[in-house]
Amino acid sequence: MTEKATGPEIVADAGRLEEVIDTAVAHPAYAIDTEFHRERTYYPKLALVQLAWPGGLVVIDPLAVDVAALGRLLADGGVAVLHACSQDLEVLERVTGETPADLFDTQVAAGFVGLRSPSLAALHDQLLGRRLPKGDRLTDWLRRPLSDDQLEYAAADVRHLLEIHAELVTQLTDRGRLEWARTECEIVLAKDRSGRDPDEAWRRVKEARQLRGRNRAIVRALAAWRERRAAELDIPVRYVLPDLALVSIAQRPPRDVAALSGVRGLDDRHLKGGTAEALLATIAEVDDEPAAAEEDPPQRSLPRDLRPAVSLVASWITQIAADNDLDPALVGSRGDVEGLLRGDEDARLSMGWRADLVGAPIRRLVAGDAALAFDGQRRLVLEERSRRRLGDAGRSDAGIG
Repeated sequence: MTEKATGPEIVADAGRLEEVIDTAVAHPAYAIDTEFHRERTYYPKLALVQLAWPGGLVVIDPLAVDVAALGRLLADGGVAVLHACSQDLEVLERVTGETPADLFDTQVAAGFVGLRSPSLAALHDQLLGRRLPKGDRLTDWLRRPLSDDQLEYAAADVRHLLEIHAELVTQLTDRGRLEWARTECEIVLAKDRSGRDPDEAWRRVKEARQLRGRNRAIVRALAAWRERRAAELDIPVRYVLPDLALVSIAQRPPRDVAALSGVRGLDDRHLKGGTAEALLATIAEVDDEPAAAEEDPPQRSLPRDLRPAVSLVASWITQIAADNDLDPALVGSRGDVEGLLRGDEDARLSMGWRADLVGAPIRRLVAGDAALAFDGQRRLVLEERSRRRLGDAGRSDAGIG
């Protein structure tokens, strides 16, 4: 008698992976998740891929088999169901060269039924009445062999994800919001995941924005060099050069290796392998360039008379989100309100379902055709404007004005 398997199936060879893909691609939907690390690398290091379809579940070991074949499933399969998918999509696109043909992010979709950026555990609890198994959030997924507990914890992320998908589709359909969720998932899918722009890397350096003129030009150039070097070596940028050293160099640019060695935040390990020479050459290139216009041109500013409206409208958005069982963060932020009031062409509140729900009413408010008021129960409501100032009726009755 054969012993019954207790854990998820581990896929560790190309032949079995192709069989799994053939099975999963035939279904209208599949659930997929990844485990990865990037603490010691520039690019995420894929450790596991969990895949489930109706009636099946496997854990794929990318350390044992080339998972590029999964690109066929992503490109030709049905709806890819993921939870909080942005990083998973980045990892999958990097290893397969593909993104899902159709995406359903359960965290995004849940926002349209009144759940605020819920965790996967919260969705299991609230939608299915199940509890996810507890595990070590900081487990080493690159360790081999993985324990049964690790494998079960990983598999649990997709085991019931298709059930969650089905329940959310039902609730969204009942509320007439399925297309809203699909549209939002299309926006997520369309985002650029090609990588960080080296020329914009300086913006992530604390205190870099405080620099001006040549000092800012140097910190921009050094941050771009560091970003490219980290990508080339596949190590975190801080391993190439700490932020403190980057800013210190830009504030008082050294002229030779001896001066560079005295920079705060630098030690010998940072200056090995030609790094010292590369840093000095980068500084010299900035010196040879003509002075450029100061970075950060002013954004199109919000008219002064509309600034008080931002906080008021943001409060109303929170209220209307609660009234309609929507995640307020999904409806719009203060920045979205400012974009609409500025008249930005790509203002989120001027497009799709947001335009109907809040964009058009906000335009009426700003135009003076509507008014915000408390309804007596501490709730903000948008109403037709009476165009009568408080106290006008009393002054008229008294013969004033």
